[in-house]
Amino acid sequence: MEKENSNRGNNIPATFRVGAISLAFLIIGYQVALFVHRVSVERIESARDRPDTVYVVDSALAARILGSGIRTPSPSGGRTVEVRRDAPHTPAVTRVRDNTRRIESFRFNPNSVTVDELIRLGLTRRQAESIDNYRAKGGRYRRKSDFAASFAVPDSVFARLEPFIDIPRVDINIADSAAFDALPGIGGYFAAKMVSYREELGGYSFPEQLMDIWHFDRERYDGLSDLICCSAPRDSFGLWTLPADELKKHPYIHDWRTARAIVLYRDNNPRSDWTPMGLAEAGIISNDTARKLSCCAIARPPDISRSAP
Repeated sequence: MEKENSNRGNNIPATFRVGAISLAFLIIGYQVALFVHRVSVERIESARDRPDTVYVVDSALAARILGSGIRTPSPSGGRTVEVRRDAPHTPAVTRVRDNTRRIESFRFNPNSVTVDELIRLGLTRRQAESIDNYRAKGGRYRRKSDFAASFAVPDSVFARLEPFIDIPRVDINIADSAAFDALPGIGGYFAAKMVSYREELGGYSFPEQLMDIWHFDRERYDGLSDLICCSAPRDSFGLWTLPADELKKHPYIHDWRTARAIVLYRDNNPRSDWTPMGLAEAGIISNDTARKLSCCAIARPPDISRSAP
């Protein structure tokens, strides 16, 4: 019986065997042809492709000279940054780049990073384009938590990238009304007031001066305090040198009477007593005003400046 079954297995027609082998070789040949074709196309496209460009420039000149682009600190550090310009790529080259590029981690601003840079950071092209579309419609990431809340950013990717997220704060001594308007809780009214009050002060000396603005309360300030910074004002306030008609223009002095009293105080007291608290002790200004003036950038008297080490 076993011998009979064995003979039946050997009775498969030769033509069937040849056909099966031929079909296998045909499938293999077709796959090889597809592979060779794909590699050939990619080779031709890569030969035509233009490489991306990376500029290493001074950070102060980057925006003015090169315009928009990805800015990351250069390997040498210091004041220079890398500005990347992506060249246009064909779909074939883009597909290869997406499939073969390694995931990187580098400092980036989610409000200006390009789609290609987002892919380098580990997002898929679809996720990166979703973020780009959100920004194109006026969306903005004010905090790291805003970027984490985006449905296009997986939790695992955010956990890796969080230390590298760099969202510049709004410098209240440089920002225009549009930048102020973009802050949470600030509309057109307060944006205009923030600019005009800066002009009255001659520049903000500390962020809390925003609360001097009418109805700009602590709650409003706390809602944006982590989003702003305050660089040094361009000019120090000449409390000890300006004449009365200039002193009275400062918001902390207000009027001619107080300004004139400050001038008389300077004329009748030794320069060692020229301090905001000295003015308060003399009854010229309140203690609260003296405290605010003490936090301001005040130019020292000329002779003290010359004798300073």
